[in-house]
Amino acid sequence: MAALRIAVAGASGRMGHMLIEAVGAADDTVLAGALDVAGSPALGQDAAAFSGKASGVLITADVDAGLSDAQVLIDFTRPEGTLAHLAACRRRGAGAVIGTTGFSDPQRAEIAEHARHIPIVLAPNMSVGVNLVLKLLDTAARALSEGYDIEIVEAHHRHKVDAPSGTALAMGEVVARALGRELKDCAVYDRQGVTGERDPSTIGFSSIRGGDIVGDHTVLFAGTGERIEITHKSSSRVTYAQGALRAARFVADKRSGLYGMGDVLGIAQQA
Repeated sequence: MAALRIAVAGASGRMGHMLIEAVGAADDTVLAGALDVAGSPALGQDAAAFSGKASGVLITADVDAGLSDAQVLIDFTRPEGTLAHLAACRRRGAGAVIGTTGFSDPQRAEIAEHARHIPIVLAPNMSVGVNLVLKLLDTAARALSEGYDIEIVEAHHRHKVDAPSGTALAMGEVVARALGRELKDCAVYDRQGVTGERDPSTIGFSSIRGGDIVGDHTVLFAGTGERIEITHKSSSRVTYAQGALRAARFVADKRSGLYGMGDVLGIAQQA
């Protein structure tokens, strides 16, 4: 069977390097394109040069050129860049695996429109462990629907630009849906001053930024006389890269549709 041809966006970044290494190490995938922003000092360099190896793929800012031989794009960049890349994937009939976070509702609608024509896996966290935690949270929230206050605490490195993290929001959405609520109606993102008593129907969020924390997430169910905490801690981005490869293999034989990691892993949440 021919190797799956994968292009990587954000090729000179930390996650880009991790993805390129993962694609090169797998025996069923091959790097077919590498994208970066115009003006990047990495443009024109071999995409695997950082590792002391040669991939034969040069980093380019020309999206169509970077996707010309790719079946699937993996993108962990920024919303505006990702949307431009998806438009190019649609033009070329390539699938996409999107780990970018921070999309607005209109941008999500744009992604859904692209998914009518190409297969897309969109997930705020590609880690297999995190997606198993999402399944556990669905079960926990249904069982702890009364008498428990829910708080979500996340911590990331100092360079992360959005808060709360996409993973924390995904956790909140799973919990809210399990409780029959809309997260936009019950989320509390800021507390300062005299806030009054806690509304038991809310889901609180707290964000920590510092150092080189890869990603820690805890969902706390605080009841009377007990606390249940469901926690996931990442020590390496390797888990995200391996999950992204699983997603790329998943979309490779799909014609269109918008999927999540639950679909990839066969543990999709209940409606």
